[in-house]
Amino acid sequence: MNLKNRVALVTGAGKGLGKGIAIELATQGADIVINDLQYGEDVETVEHQIRALGRQSWFVAADITQEDAVKEMFSFVRNEIGKLDILVNNAGVDRPADIFSTSLEDWNFVIQTNLTGGFLCAKYALELMRNQQQGKIVNVSSVVGHQGALKGHVHYASSKSGLFGLTKTLARTAAAFGVNVNAVAPGVIETELSLKTHGEAGMETLRKGIPLGLGNVKDVGMAVAFLCSDAARYITGVTLDVNGGLYFR
Repeated sequence: MNLKNRVALVTGAGKGLGKGIAIELATQGADIVINDLQYGEDVETVEHQIRALGRQSWFVAADITQEDAVKEMFSFVRNEIGKLDILVNNAGVDRPADIFSTSLEDWNFVIQTNLTGGFLCAKYALELMRNQQQGKIVNVSSVVGHQGALKGHVHYASSKSGLFGLTKTLARTAAAFGVNVNAVAPGVIETELSLKTHGEAGMETLRKGIPLGLGNVKDVGMAVAFLCSDAARYITGVTLDVNGGLYFR
């Protein structure tokens, strides 16, 4: 999975899955554009880890729900770096509540970040990749996009399911100019967000119900790195499940 001389932009890369994906891509040789809402200690840590691997890193603050901010981010990539080989649409949020307590504001917030943000980033990334006649896009979805969420995540599950349709449609569009578009659907991964959502007791209960136990961010990072590599040259429009046997389809 040699990604040497590739430039990858990872949204929401300050922590959690995004951090793990960014570091894994750098481990495989890529230089990384780190996106998050703002610069802070989390982003600084990611930068240091990437540079310790001998790779370059840049940070771009952008709210991916805002088209002007997304457009400006990709203008930076074009003008300051000169190319973009990989986009990982990872940024995501959740506001757990049952459907009767989920406000329209909460619904829009989750959908705009998880799905609309992915659309906007893909739109402007594809403009660069079309000119280059090559590139890779990976959308980070979730197992709940396939099976639905048990409770309290109607907007999250809907947004993650929407990413499957976005992935398939973009794959058909982008194939004409040499771009592969795929998705990964993680199961229960040990991150700050999952621990906050489920609690330690909840995570232990989930672990017992998964044949391979809980996953970690490197498991997801390796799957993304594969889809971004030449080894996946003939793969597009698919979703790679990374769930330890939690869900089969």
